[in-house]
Amino acid sequence: MDTPRAIQTLGILGAGRYGTVLARLAVSAGLRVLVARSGDPAPIAQRVRAIGATAGSTTAVIEGSDAVILALPLGNYRMLPAEALRGKLVIDAMNYWWASDGIRDDLNDPRNSTSELVQAHLEGARVVKALSHMGYQDLEDEPRPRGAAGRKAIAIAGDDPDDVAIVAALVDELGFDPVHAGPLAAGIMLEPGAEAFGADVDAAQLRTMLDGFWNSQRGIIVARARRSSGS
Repeated sequence: MDTPRAIQTLGILGAGRYGTVLARLAVSAGLRVLVARSGDPAPIAQRVRAIGATAGSTTAVIEGSDAVILALPLGNYRMLPAEALRGKLVIDAMNYWWASDGIRDDLNDPRNSTSELVQAHLEGARVVKALSHMGYQDLEDEPRPRGAAGRKAIAIAGDDPDDVAIVAALVDELGFDPVHAGPLAAGIMLEPGAEAFGADVDAAQLRTMLDGFWNSQRGIIVARARRSSGS
């Protein structure tokens, strides 16, 4: 007997290119998908319906989903409804990008991963970093069945083993091999400036990138900053 899916309805906050690609992949995997944008969902309803998903308000998407992916500009993370997301499995697919977020030293501090900032804001939510380091075009073009030759990999960082396992199963359903990067703090290895950011590689290659992070220029900067702060 097949094990029931831990995630049957997936919510996505963000209806831009990345959120739309994630929605399309999830629909193709047989999941029920709910999508929200900032504000009235009506402008995206037809486009979302065309890919087999359903548009809704942020509140309705959160309430109706087993897990929620954050596919918004990272600079908006403080606008996320912390109380509504309390207790929810939240998959952080956001990254700091100066072109859209502006120059923000608080989003580029090597002492913390940006997912830790998100977790601090979403007190009580269960934040896991995933689906964040591969470009949306590669994400759209590269899904393959489990065991297929050349299958690409997606890294996951999270503190709770059960939540990491749930997200790993989702990544696998979407068509990619999951690779555990470590705790949520290890999400910094998936951010801009790290070798894994933008990587479109298989699991073995991604594992090598992650294992080599602390010897990289970015890794040395992060390690030095964390030592100086006692992190």
